[in-house]
Amino acid sequence: MPSFAMPKPPTPTPDSTPAAEPLDIVFIDGFQGETIIGIHQDELHATQPVRIDLAIGIPRPRACDTDRIGDTVDYGEVRLALRSLLNTHRFQLLEAFAEAVASLLLDDFGAHWVRVGVTKPAKFEDVDGVGVIIERRRTLGGPSGARGSTQAAEVLSLIGTGMVPGGSR
Repeated sequence: MPSFAMPKPPTPTPDSTPAAEPLDIVFIDGFQGETIIGIHQDELHATQPVRIDLAIGIPRPRACDTDRIGDTVDYGEVRLALRSLLNTHRFQLLEAFAEAVASLLLDDFGAHWVRVGVTKPAKFEDVDGVGVIIERRRTLGGPSGARGSTQAAEVLSLIGTGMVPGGSR
C-alpha cells in the first residue's frame, strides 16, 4: 500500500489576473499552538494542538528600499497576535477561527491577500491532520469586512441617482 505524505497548503498564488497588483508574500510556516476548539465533547475542556500556516500578500513593501521592519509585516508581531487569539477566542469550528485570523491580517497588519491554513494534527490516530485552508482578499471599499463594501454600494447608489456624495446642491 502506498504511503501518502501530509499535504502542505498549496504554494501561495494570489490572483494573477492583469488587474491584480503584484504582491510580495510574507509567510509563517508551521506555527504551533494549543487551544480549545471543536464540537465534540472531548474537545471542549482541554487544549489540543493546532498548526497554522500563513501566506500574507502585500504590495511591494517599502522595506525592500528602506530595510526597516516598520515598512512591512512584522511576523514576530503576527506570531504574538496568533498566540493571543489562541488564548482568547471562543470559536468551535476551524473555519471560523481561520476567518478571524484572515480578518486580523487584513485589518490590523495591512495585508491585501491572505491564505490561512489551520490544522488539527492529532485529531484522529489514523490521520496526520485535518483542517481548513481559506483565502481572503482586501475589498476595494475597505479592509476585509462588509463595512467598506456597504459604503461603496451607498456611493454607487447615490451616483446612480445623479447625486454626487459630498458635492454641493
